[in-house]
Amino acid sequence: MGKVYRQNNIENLEQAFNVAEREMGVTRLLDPEDVDVPHPDEKSIITYVSSLYDAMPRPAAHDGARGNELELRWQEYYELVTILQQWMRHHIMIFEERKFPASYEEIELLWRQFLKFKETELPVKETDKSRSKHIYQSFESAVQSGQLKVPPTYHPIDVEKEWGRLHVAILERERLLRTEFERLERLQRIVIKVQMESGVWDEQLSHLETLLQTDIRLLNAGKPAKHTAEVERELDKADKMIRLLFNDVQLLKDGRHPQAEQMYRKVYHIHERLVNLRSDYNLRLKSSVTISHTNLVSSQQSTMKLRPELDDVTLRYVKDLLAWVEENQRRIDDAEWGSDLPSVESQLGSHRGLNQTVEDFRSKIERARADESQLSPVSKVAYKEYLGKLDLQYAKLLNSSKSRLRNLDLLHSFVSSSTKELMWLNEKEEEDVNFDWSDRNTNMTAKKDNYSGLMRELELREKKVNDIQTLGDKLVRDGHPGKKTVEAFTAALQTQWSWLLQLCCCIEAHLKENTAYYQFFADVKEAQDKMRKMQETMKKKYSCDRSTTATRLEDLLQDAVEEKEELNEFKTMVTGLNKRAKSIIQLKPRNPTTPIKGKMPIQAVCDFKQQEITVHKGDECALLNNSQPFKWKVRNHSGHEAVVPSVCFIVPPVNKEAVDSVSSLDGGHQQMVTMWQMLHVDMKSMLSWQYLMRDFTQIRSWNITMLRTMKTEEYRLMMRNLELHYQDYMRDSQDSQLFGPDDRMQIEGDYTKSTQHFDNLLRSMEKGQKNESLCKNYISEIKDLRLHIEDCEAKTVARIRKPLDKEPLKECIQKTTEQKKVQVELEGLKKDLDK
Repeated sequence: MGKVYRQNNIENLEQAFNVAEREMGVTRLLDPEDVDVPHPDEKSIITYVSSLYDAMPRPAAHDGARGNELELRWQEYYELVTILQQWMRHHIMIFEERKFPASYEEIELLWRQFLKFKETELPVKETDKSRSKHIYQSFESAVQSGQLKVPPTYHPIDVEKEWGRLHVAILERERLLRTEFERLERLQRIVIKVQMESGVWDEQLSHLETLLQTDIRLLNAGKPAKHTAEVERELDKADKMIRLLFNDVQLLKDGRHPQAEQMYRKVYHIHERLVNLRSDYNLRLKSSVTISHTNLVSSQQSTMKLRPELDDVTLRYVKDLLAWVEENQRRIDDAEWGSDLPSVESQLGSHRGLNQTVEDFRSKIERARADESQLSPVSKVAYKEYLGKLDLQYAKLLNSSKSRLRNLDLLHSFVSSSTKELMWLNEKEEEDVNFDWSDRNTNMTAKKDNYSGLMRELELREKKVNDIQTLGDKLVRDGHPGKKTVEAFTAALQTQWSWLLQLCCCIEAHLKENTAYYQFFADVKEAQDKMRKMQETMKKKYSCDRSTTATRLEDLLQDAVEEKEELNEFKTMVTGLNKRAKSIIQLKPRNPTTPIKGKMPIQAVCDFKQQEITVHKGDECALLNNSQPFKWKVRNHSGHEAVVPSVCFIVPPVNKEAVDSVSSLDGGHQQMVTMWQMLHVDMKSMLSWQYLMRDFTQIRSWNITMLRTMKTEEYRLMMRNLELHYQDYMRDSQDSQLFGPDDRMQIEGDYTKSTQHFDNLLRSMEKGQKNESLCKNYISEIKDLRLHIEDCEAKTVARIRKPLDKEPLKECIQKTTEQKKVQVELEGLKKDLDK
């Protein structure tokens, strides 16, 4: 087509008319100049197009009906498989997703949808798959005969393989979904338990608060408290239960339940109420009860013992506050930073609540400082010491909490950005590692476009990745407490980025080699089609018989010379393909349906390193198992074996199929050369025969009269041509299939007869020419004699008639003398005649 675009209208029309005449035998009725005008002659064009139509092959009616039915069945199959393939790929992609909802309600809904899919949607698609297989069987014979070509991934075997992938994905999805559903179900039961028990104890604490206020009012009225034992018993019971609730909340946090933080705050709020109730109980109820009891014994003892009891309660309160601060300090010091985004988010959310609690704790310290005035002078010294220690520990706790919150914010920002980039890198890795580079996937153009898009995305994301790496390095240099997590993410990001760059090298290598592979076989197919067409053309065009005219044979021989040039060009093309065949890689071993025998040599196209094996670009390895399309079991040159992504390797030349295809072309070229030589000999011998027949006919038509009218050079040239044509025929007909020994003997006889006929004519003509010369000489002599005699007669008559002058005697003597001379002449002539 490129040649058509480069040519002008006249050249394209000329080429079209020549092709129609040469390939289809359509007589050339038009010239390009007749058509390339604003208003060509319509009748001439209609006539020419009609002759083209007549030359076109037309299938029989039943063939057309059968073709339509076949086309309908194929269209139905194609549409059904297309929908089925899209449906399978969509659900494989969904089922390979490993991220599940965090809430029980969402996972329960997902589980029910999955069960509904298995019960309703899956059986329908399985029926469609069976129907597609049945439809394929109805036109399988047409596929095997080459009448229909099935595109890649549309064969029933490919559909079954995809269905197998879907089935594996369904089983894995069911296993993971069931495990996650059961886990969240257990956590949900803990949530319900915490909610119920926290509600119960919230009400119970409200009841205890009511009892405590009642007893306080009784004491203020000078009456004894009624519920002291019950309050103390229930407070101890609540303390034990809240500890159990904290254990349940920790299970929720460990399981990263979305309500873990909410449950923690709920339980923590109850715990705060419990601490406040116990403080009020110790300070206002228990001490008052003790005072009342000692008043009944002795007023003096009461005066002495009241202060120690009150001091003891106040000191215990400040000690509880200090213990709480120290406990939370240990909790912050021992807290984890998280190893991934969910755990970091969990730690951040948990600590935000704790930090708020720590900040709110200042009010309790202020209350403890206000209680200092109730102490005796003896206890104030110890109390001040505890308060000083509490202030120091609280300041440390507050700083630690704020510092941890800042560090968690920084870590969360870093991990969040890193996770986003890692997810993108993992997505691209999975896409490239799972790309089909086997001979089943011929669409390299789409992959080239995809690769160009990937390179553009890499350029855009490189700055982001560098910024994240810079941030991570800064956090490590600054001594971030979670530097292990930072270092892990930095290393993972660097590793994944480097691995994706290595995959880009793999893609470039595969695109180059696969493009060369498909282009080579496309060129081979084009060469095969061209060879087949040339063979058909030579057989059809250059076959001749005795009815072929000499003019036609001369034109065919001229065309055959051009055909020989095309054969030489074809040989050059085959030589080029033969050279290319040695560099074509193997793609069939990438297909799991093509089992390998023994150890197949493979070559690494990138660097790959894992714990079991290390491979460098260009290393020669051995393929041990290709049962998985994207994971190969290989052995490196050190003898280490491992399962490695197949994208890291190519199966190097020699490709036997490529070499065999070129060998077939070379054999076909030799056959065409042999055919051309045979047809060329046949045409040359037939042309010599035609020339001989024409020479024989012409020579046999000669007679003596015709020969006399011809110039000597003319008939001599004719006989030389006869000799040359005869020699050409005898030489060419030796290898010709059109003439046998009998034909050569016949021609030999005809040649002999023709030459004899010419020789006879020539001898006859030469003899006739000799007699004619004699006659001419004789007649010439007679004419000369006659002229002489007539001259003598004229002279004699003139002398006789001449009158005598003054001297008659003298004149008579003179005349007599002259007459005697004449007499002598005449006698001499007579003697000549007698000779």
